[in-house]
Amino acid sequence: MNNYYEICIPAETALQELLVAELSEMGYDGFEESAEQLKAYVPEENYVEIELNNLLNKYNLSYSKSIISKQNWNQLWESNFEPVRVDDFVGIRASFHPPFAGVAHEIVITPKMSFGTGHHATTWQVMKLMQELDFTGKRVFDFGTGTGILAILAEQLGAAAVLAVDNDDWCIENTSENILVNNCKVIDIQKVDSLKLDQQFDIVLANINRNIILEYSKELVAALVAGGQLLLSGLLVEDEGIIRETFVGLGLTYRKTTERNGWIALWFSR
Repeated sequence: MNNYYEICIPAETALQELLVAELSEMGYDGFEESAEQLKAYVPEENYVEIELNNLLNKYNLSYSKSIISKQNWNQLWESNFEPVRVDDFVGIRASFHPPFAGVAHEIVITPKMSFGTGHHATTWQVMKLMQELDFTGKRVFDFGTGTGILAILAEQLGAAAVLAVDNDDWCIENTSENILVNNCKVIDIQKVDSLKLDQQFDIVLANINRNIILEYSKELVAALVAGGQLLLSGLLVEDEGIIRETFVGLGLTYRKTTERNGWIALWFSR
């Protein structure tokens, strides 16, 4: 993995959520939100200046750009990484943080440039919905695993087998490390560039973005056994209509929507 660009965009909080969604689809895979600005991080090879200019011109926004080496990025990410807690259900921390008290499950991750540390509202919501499902003895598919956090939680909840896939080398490396740190035994991590499955699963998790979810909607449904459960996120509130229409149209039953900071997660069953 090469260097990263840090893009600093002065923007109001409400607009930052929209920017995160659109930048994610352009290959940006790390974000730091504050009251006054959004910092977005993109691999050097994924940076296309004209795309960024076109997006920000739409909102009449400016930006500044700097380059961060992989080594310096890891130091920055670790220095800014704070533990995350999903009620009393699960806590996510780095190895240099003290253990949680009063949570049912704890996940230790190595904070690197991978999406899915639990800080983002989408990851948080999927974990919250996972609390409502029975993972005992189940086969689970984690599509776009990021740091592997959802796959790790699935194993901790009793899954018999977990297939976790991503198309990014750094995510695969980071997930592999996190699997070892958390003493996981049933997670199979694979790098894939498309979704071609020869098996079905009891539970499918897809925390990516609207375009990818819609592109692979048929494959995600086909991956479910009869009675299987599908959790989707990486979606904004305004995406709910098309997502519900698409997956109900493919034969699934809509179960529930959760919302947090303008982002949503949806639960379907087959």
